[in-house]
Amino acid sequence: MIRIAKLTDYAIVLLTYFAGEPDQPVHNARDLAEMAHVPLPTVSKILKALLRGDLLVSQRGVNGGYRLARAPKDISVAEIIGAIEGPIAMTECSAMPSGLCDLEPVCPVGSNWQKINQVVGRALQDLTLADMTHPLPSRVRTSGHRPSGHGHMPQPLILTARRSA
Repeated sequence: MIRIAKLTDYAIVLLTYFAGEPDQPVHNARDLAEMAHVPLPTVSKILKALLRGDLLVSQRGVNGGYRLARAPKDISVAEIIGAIEGPIAMTECSAMPSGLCDLEPVCPVGSNWQKINQVVGRALQDLTLADMTHPLPSRVRTSGHRPSGHGHMPQPLILTARRSA
């Protein structure tokens, strides 16, 4: 199973509040924490990372807070993941530059992991924050399980490999 971290899931949810409310593009950490049902320290940590990742800009003053640095259609899910978790990599070696893994000369699947990493990276680059504000088609199955403390946030997408018969 391949999963994104909980902080990344929360980051995407928080950013959808910005993207889904064009009339109120500035939000402060306290209001976002209340809307998303996520603890304020966690929201503050995420907002700082998104600010460092150039996905948000801060605005000082009485009506201060954060707003998107670009239009939602111009922010990719890959950028969001990168701001919170760092570079996208399916395996340790697909994140490393060539030659850093001791097993690279004898690894029979290394180049295949590179291909998989590129495909997944491209898919996440093509998916935007604007896309994340729309509901999924009804044909996509989600579990009925809702983790405690997750409020009304969407369930994470879990990727699993399926073998052909």
